[in-house]
Order: sequence, then C-alpha cells, then structure tokens
Amino acid sequence: MPNSILNHPLISQRYFFPSRVNLPNPFWVDGDGAKLACYYHQPYPNAKTIVHFHGNGEVAGDYLSDFVPAVEQLGCNCLLAEYRGYGMSTGLPALETMLGDAERIITASGQPPEQLILFGRSVGSIYAIHAAARFPHIAGLIIESGIADPLERLLLRIAPEELGLTYAQLQAAVERSLNHQAKLARFNGATLVMHTRHDGLVDVTHADRLYAWAGPPKTLQIFERGNHNSILFANYQAYFQTVQKFMAALD
Repeated sequence: MPNSILNHPLISQRYFFPSRVNLPNPFWVDGDGAKLACYYHQPYPNAKTIVHFHGNGEVAGDYLSDFVPAVEQLGCNCLLAEYRGYGMSTGLPALETMLGDAERIITASGQPPEQLILFGRSVGSIYAIHAAARFPHIAGLIIESGIADPLERLLLRIAPEELGLTYAQLQAAVERSLNHQAKLARFNGATLVMHTRHDGLVDVTHADRLYAWAGPPKTLQIFERGNHNSILFANYQAYFQTVQKFMAALD
C-alpha cells in the first residue's frame, strides 16, 4: 500500500484537510508507521459499539460533546476513529494506507464483528465501506452524506496528468481499491444510508447509488433540512431516531 498511486503526496495535500486538536484520554491504535489517536467510550460492556469515521474537515474531538452522549443514550458504546495526521495522530494522510488503518481500528476495538456498527460520514464513508467489506459479519453499516464515486471526488481536486497518469490509469487505481459497489456487495449486514436532499458538496444521487448497491436489509433516509455540514444538527431528533430504529432492528 505505501507505494500506491492513491497515496501520492498531491492527493494527500489536496484531498485531505487535517487539523490538530487534543483529545482527553485518547485510545491509541498502532497504524502502519503512525499512531492513531482515537476515542473509545465504553459505558456498556455487553452492548454494541458504533465505530464512527468522521468527515474530511473534522476531527474525532468534534464528536465528543454531542454525538458520543447521543450514542450513549441509545444504549450503545462509541469508538471515534481518527485518521493519520488528524487530531493527535502522527503521520500524514494517505488515501489508501488509511484503508488499512480502518481495519486496524476495527481489530483494536476488541469486539467481535457482530457487536459492531460502522458509521461513515462523508469521506469517512470510504473507510466504513472498506471495513464492512473486510469484516462482512459486522452487524450494521451507517453511511451519512456518503460518497458513491471516489474518482469523481478526486477529479474535483486533481488532474491525472499531475500524477503522471492518464485518466484510464487513475480510474483503474480507484477501481482496484475504492470500488464501493463491489465492497457493498461483500457486506452481509444491514445498511442505513442517510443524506440531505440539499447537500451542495456530495450530491444526493450518491446516496441513491449507495442504497441501490447495498444488499438487504437496507434503509434510505433523505432529510429535507440542512446541508452537507449541518445535516446532523438541522435534523438532530429525526437523525438519531432513524439511527435508533435501525439499531433496534439489528437485535
């Protein structure tokens, strides 16, 4: 993975927007040449655990005050995954290497796959979907404001020629590592896709495709309020009611 074209420094610089924020009592996960500063809140030893992969311009610490308490109210534990180069993590973002990091975080949780629910928001959907494919017996997958076509997102920020590639070569590299349709086909658990109709960054058609590719049982929730960055707070009650209903159906 370290030599993958998807780890090219230009992709790392233009696609990721890391910031540094300290976490109280980080849960450290050893990555491939990096230490990942995650956060693990485990009030219920025998309950399921949501593993949350945040969006691009965010850090795990952004979810401490609202998301973690809401998950606890649902009777669930919460593991906030952190990316290399974000928060207190060491290293630098690298698109493909971070796929392996997602696997390491799942393993480090210490929980059997059947006790885990993956939750990927925005760019975090790339890592949640990958982990779902690698651990197909995970109980549930929640994709919020997710990305169906990673190539489309990359081409907004970089031209193949800047990487020394043709369009076809970049397309092939993305197909090999980031084929979300193929990955969702390998997942055996339940899937919830949430999006806002007025997402100006990742169009709602991404949600339609992700939902179409997911196997049953699956749920699609399109919110009429909010945008890409305000979806949670614009729909706070309905957002967590949707998550609660999804989780209840897993038991």
